[in-house]
Amino acid sequence: MEDSPTINIDEHNSIESQGNVDEPKNKGVHDIFLRFLLWREKHVKERDFILFVAFLVGICGGVAAILLKTAIHFISSALTSRVNISAGNYVYIILPAIGVVLSALFVRYIVKDNISHGVTRVLYAISQNKSRLKRHNIWTSIVASSVTIGFGGSVGAEGPIVFTGAAIGSNIGRLFRMSPRTLMILVGCGAAAGIAGIFKAPIAGMLFTLEVLMLDLTAVSVMPLLIASITSATLAYIYTGYDFEFFFIQSEEFYMAKVPYAVVLGVFCGFVSLYFTKVMNMMENFFHKFKNRWNKTLVGCIILSALVFIFPPLYGEGYGSIIGLLNGDPSSIVNGSLFYGDRNQVWFIILFIALIILTKAFATSATNGAGGVGGTFAPSLYVGCMAGFLFAYVVNLIGFDTALSTKNFALIGMAGVMAGVMHAPLMAIFLTAELTGGYDLFLPLLIVSTISYGTIKIFEPYSIYTMRLAKRGELLTHEKDKAVLTLLKMDSVIERDFLTVRPEMSLKEMVDTIAKSNRNLFPVVDGDGRLLGVVLLDDIRNIMFRPDLYRKMFVNKFMSIPPAKIEVGESMDKVMKTFDDTAAWNLPVVENGRYVGFVSKSKIFNSYRRVLRHYCED
Repeated sequence: MEDSPTINIDEHNSIESQGNVDEPKNKGVHDIFLRFLLWREKHVKERDFILFVAFLVGICGGVAAILLKTAIHFISSALTSRVNISAGNYVYIILPAIGVVLSALFVRYIVKDNISHGVTRVLYAISQNKSRLKRHNIWTSIVASSVTIGFGGSVGAEGPIVFTGAAIGSNIGRLFRMSPRTLMILVGCGAAAGIAGIFKAPIAGMLFTLEVLMLDLTAVSVMPLLIASITSATLAYIYTGYDFEFFFIQSEEFYMAKVPYAVVLGVFCGFVSLYFTKVMNMMENFFHKFKNRWNKTLVGCIILSALVFIFPPLYGEGYGSIIGLLNGDPSSIVNGSLFYGDRNQVWFIILFIALIILTKAFATSATNGAGGVGGTFAPSLYVGCMAGFLFAYVVNLIGFDTALSTKNFALIGMAGVMAGVMHAPLMAIFLTAELTGGYDLFLPLLIVSTISYGTIKIFEPYSIYTMRLAKRGELLTHEKDKAVLTLLKMDSVIERDFLTVRPEMSLKEMVDTIAKSNRNLFPVVDGDGRLLGVVLLDDIRNIMFRPDLYRKMFVNKFMSIPPAKIEVGESMDKVMKTFDDTAAWNLPVVENGRYVGFVSKSKIFNSYRRVLRHYCED
């Protein structure tokens, strides 16, 4: 593991004194903190100190989760407490749009930074930005998502709290001058604390970090992750009580005769997950086409308001509808809709729930596309609950010999769709169990989640969070080779000490250049710096000692074309593939055709070993 940077207190004091001469108190506190860091570096190993820092991250992450849940509940209650759902739902036309617009204004004029897609941004920070997240990410996602969801945006709070928790871990780790490898673990601790705090699910919080953020479960990482998750969940229990997030009483046992139905449900959830993922991607691409952000906001608000008006269960996180289905009351989900009077008609309930499953992804993507801030965590739970209930409801209606518990299958469906969308079957199993207390359904949870995950993997190898990073080669995975190549940066392996030559130079000038260089490779460039070819010392060794050719031979006669060129910004995975395809040992690097330097296999291998040592060391 990389050592913490050495702290020079005297140097810090001299620097600080230049700008803080009028703040002796702050300077004194700063000096004390620096002395503490120096003492820690000398007396406490980083792998031990990380446990204390993880505890701090857990406390801060738990507080952040409590603040976010409280803010959402306060705003939502203040806006809807006096709404009579049986008298119409016209209020749903305007409220979600107002929330999205307020959130978009906040992000554009106050934050001035993109804070959407929180989980994806955390993944990007881990793989491409040395696990560094900006300080404002500690609070901006809480504010924006509170407004978005409190006003009825059809998204979840889990993506923002993951972003917030990860930012807490990153900034606390940087405050204590932790090494890059440790900083990565602390980002995971913050994300785990966020999930554990908002769901009161410590095991799911840790598994989220391992499966979704793809940190390795090692001797160094397991304890900090557990400490952060347990600390955050404990705070949530103290503040909100020991009740489960979703009230569920298992009134019907799950018999082994129902296992085949669980298998079919797993396949069904896999295809529902695939549909949800594809629609989210399609809609995101649709909103990216808008060059005017206010046109994008207008279109998104219209889509969201229309869907929520027709299907009120799409309003907000939708946890009320989940609780209704887990209590065995399917008619409750049509409350407040235009079809309120038809809620007891069997086929109408089937059609209504099916349409909600189909439209939830559109409502979620419209909320985010219009400028709202929220995640896809809760929507996947929501769609899974609807899918599981619908499956059991239809099977019972058809009249098979074995009657299925719609309550049980609604709960199992939550895990199934989440496992498929997130590509995280273990997290989905334990999160569902911790959310509902449905531990007695552990076997069907395992079956459905595993089969759902296996089904979607056939069609989509990456989760909704990772597919874009994977396509750009910026995703950190559990595969060590790919992970290390992802962590390697192109700038760190480019060698720029090669002497360039011109095509019109004579052999005499070429020999003079060789005498000044300690390299055996020379790039040939034109007057604009564009790479035309290369000269290899071995290729001209037989003529470079013949003075009679010095004035007759020119570089353009004996230069050669390199087997390939590397563009600045290419992923290291692609660079290594180019080396394998060409069997070259050195390849030139260009930027828009202009020569930049060379990349060599030896340089890459040395950097690879260095990063591998820091990344994998326990």
